[in-house]
Amino acid sequence: MLAIRLEKELEQALDILAKAKGSNRSALVREAITRYIEDYEDLELAKESLANTRSSKSLKQLREDLGLEG
Repeated sequence: MLAIRLEKELEQALDILAKAKGSNRSALVREAITRYIEDYEDLELAKESLANTRSSKSLKQLREDLGLEG
């Protein structure tokens, strides 16, 4: 279990959103945390992939290799 303190304004916004979605605070916070973690994991995978696929070719050379320059 996790207990957090929220500013009054944030708590009110959370209540409004929960009501609009027909949900409750806990469900919205769980969803937000889950999405945050998934986004963070995706970002780390993207960074790793980028680091492993860096090319030393210039843009002009890459365009020529792809047949985009004539």
